[in-house]
Amino acid sequence: MTGVLRRALRAGTRTGAVLAAVLAAVAVGTAGCGPGGGADGKPDRAGAAGSARPQPTFIGVFSPEKGSTVGTGAIVSLDFTRPITARAAVERAITVTSSPPVEVVGHWFGDQRLDLRPAAFWRPGTVVTLHLRLRGVQGAPGVRGTQSKDVSFTVGRDQRSLVDAAAHTMTVTRGGRLLRVLPVSAGSPQHTTYNGIMVISEKYLVTRMNGSTVGFGGEYDIPDVPHAMRLTSSGTFVHGNYWSPPGVFGTRNVSHGCIGLQDRKGGGADTPAGWFYRQSMIGDTVEVVGSQDETVAPDNGEGGWNLSWPQWTAGSAL
Repeated sequence: MTGVLRRALRAGTRTGAVLAAVLAAVAVGTAGCGPGGGADGKPDRAGAAGSARPQPTFIGVFSPEKGSTVGTGAIVSLDFTRPITARAAVERAITVTSSPPVEVVGHWFGDQRLDLRPAAFWRPGTVVTLHLRLRGVQGAPGVRGTQSKDVSFTVGRDQRSLVDAAAHTMTVTRGGRLLRVLPVSAGSPQHTTYNGIMVISEKYLVTRMNGSTVGFGGEYDIPDVPHAMRLTSSGTFVHGNYWSPPGVFGTRNVSHGCIGLQDRKGGGADTPAGWFYRQSMIGDTVEVVGSQDETVAPDNGEGGWNLSWPQWTAGSAL
């Protein structure tokens, strides 16, 4: 039932939302999802005694989280707290290594976001390390980085889901083996679902979905949407739906752009939505085909897998 904020919110939505949250966290002295400014324990020399004014600095807010286990489609992403004009210098100071080794290349989306990924999905069991060596690096005139740290995460099993919006089905596979085919209801003809590969970036057992936050005014406001998993920064989710008749799933597309699975109010563990929620992790991919919409933009969530490898590497500053 939740919607997709269309073309106007494609660029910049994710960066602004993430940075606002991080800056709020910093203001109260709490640690977030890897903001990491000066987190290596070394003092920031900018603004030392005798300086008339502290030198402006920047950090990269990164994902996935340190120590997390993610699906094979996870993309390493950094949102910078200030616009970056010296892209080559900043990108050179950021590397991603893995065991087993694989080439990882960066792609810039505007001047405040850098994503990094390999040519194909990660191999299950891979340990990935993000190396940030931004301390002292000039990202823009008079603006220097403050981070020097390494962040590692592990790639879990390879689960992929294919949604056929025309057939109203979602086929879930793991390691190439079929787990289950679920009936779904995708976006209506008026509010179609994006085609393309999307990546689960957040999971909520219960969340509120309000149409006014994604450009649909007062068309809906559901305070207790169960088993919700975010696919795009503009508002596409796969989630449980208890308000539509059971006969809708597998036969009709009635949502505002999301992928709905049958559920009960409060979330049922034995429902299709409950089952899929338990089977899924952040970094799993959900690919949509058969919709009348366009392919999701590569900067809308972790949509970078929709670019070919030559298109991806062309976005590097190196």
